[in-house]
Amino acid sequence: MKSTHLSLIAGAAALAAITGFASLTAPQGPATTEAKAAASLPVERSSLVCPAPSTSDLAETRYTSFTPPGKDAGKDAGKGAEGEKGTAELKPAMPVLDEDDPDSKKAEEAAKKAREKADKPVLAVKEPGKPVTAEADGSAAPALVGTATGTLAPGWAAQQTTTVTAGGARGLLGVSCTAPDTDFWFPGVSTARSRQDYVHLTNPDDSAAVADIELFGPKGPVTSEVGDGITVPGRSSVALLLSTLTDEAVNDLTAHITTRSGRIGAVVLTADDGSGTDWLTAAADPAGTLIMPGIPADATSVQLVAYAPGESDADVKVQLMGKNTTFAPAGNDTLHIKSGMTATVDLKDITRGEPGSLRLTPVEKGRATPIVAALRVVRGTGEKQEYAYIPATGPVGARSTVTDNRAKGSTLSLAAPGADAEVKVTTSAGSEGGEAAVETYKVKAGTTMAVTPKPPAGLKGTYALTVETVSGGPVHASRSLVLPEDGVQMFTVQTLPDDGGTVLVPSAQQDLSVLDD
Repeated sequence: MKSTHLSLIAGAAALAAITGFASLTAPQGPATTEAKAAASLPVERSSLVCPAPSTSDLAETRYTSFTPPGKDAGKDAGKGAEGEKGTAELKPAMPVLDEDDPDSKKAEEAAKKAREKADKPVLAVKEPGKPVTAEADGSAAPALVGTATGTLAPGWAAQQTTTVTAGGARGLLGVSCTAPDTDFWFPGVSTARSRQDYVHLTNPDDSAAVADIELFGPKGPVTSEVGDGITVPGRSSVALLLSTLTDEAVNDLTAHITTRSGRIGAVVLTADDGSGTDWLTAAADPAGTLIMPGIPADATSVQLVAYAPGESDADVKVQLMGKNTTFAPAGNDTLHIKSGMTATVDLKDITRGEPGSLRLTPVEKGRATPIVAALRVVRGTGEKQEYAYIPATGPVGARSTVTDNRAKGSTLSLAAPGADAEVKVTTSAGSEGGEAAVETYKVKAGTTMAVTPKPPAGLKGTYALTVETVSGGPVHASRSLVLPEDGVQMFTVQTLPDDGGTVLVPSAQQDLSVLDD
């Protein structure tokens, strides 16, 4: 009892001391003070995943990785917030074993060798401002998963570019490695017999992720009994042929991929017999107004695929932002999209020799029904044709970067849908030599500007393009890469949404007045 009594006295004295200290050190004035604005600070960690490049033994793949220099680039570049050097590495994903495979023992041996290689990075950025590259041949190249830290994390970008020069699905395949997420929309996929569309799901984390795939056609949901509960093991990648998920052969579909647990990177590899092949990346989240930037001037066919995921139908204006003005394509100035159904429209050679960008806006102001959309763009005709996709994308925002630009064949498209804008475009040093350069461009409202970037002086290897908004309204951008082969204008298009290199951190301050209660 005596001991307990003394303990109570000691506790009361300690509490009084704390309360007294709080009263002396608490700020004067009201207990509640006006919070300061949130600060925009560079992220300290970012993740990227890249799908397995190709199933063709003839495939030739180039990987590129790059981190743009920050505002304080200099002698301390490459160091983290605590002064420690950051890292940015992409490593091979682990293979997924098929227990029913008759050659399972060989598969296990291959997996063991893969595990031994998994800790060896395929690409490792050493310093901001300089791209790094790697190459792989054939169909055995794995998917990649990676993380960047410190000052190598903000704006970290990577791409894989694959050339397949022969076969029914020959073409140029380009895809920017993506940040993992939990929700993806893919307007433009197909289960038609002429198509081979594989959805690649890559898990960057140690624990397994579980994903669901829904398909929506022109008549609504497409029946699928095997698209639910797809397990993606940790640090692994799986590829699923969409036509095996349903008995229905549908030309134009919208795929919706979500996760029940974990996060993944998702992208679709499409191949059309005799027409080409390319990657289809996820479209921007559903919105009432959408922009698809960078339709090539020589496009011979443009197909729009759109889907309304909500409970209401959508009526949208279809407009092309051309070189000098915005106009509606004859006969296709509006599009009605029924709720839960995929709509398509053939815009043919809408650009008529000039570069452009497609804009979708509500027919009725103040009545915006969220939709998702993408374009399938064809260049050439007959056996000489090739196609690529342009999904709806968000604006460049503060900054965006695309890697793997060559001395020839790169075109940057800049679209300003609402107001005049000015952007700064930086061409980085080359992966093997060259000096960075900066140019600024003014984009008139309602138009698209196609720019041929000036390669860095003394360029050796490949370089990165970084676009930053300087002033004015939002700018949407894409980069087209053309690598001609045997008379075919093989090409691929990558969009440039904001790189998410900064995050808003709310201001906080100590308030000890709560201890006075």
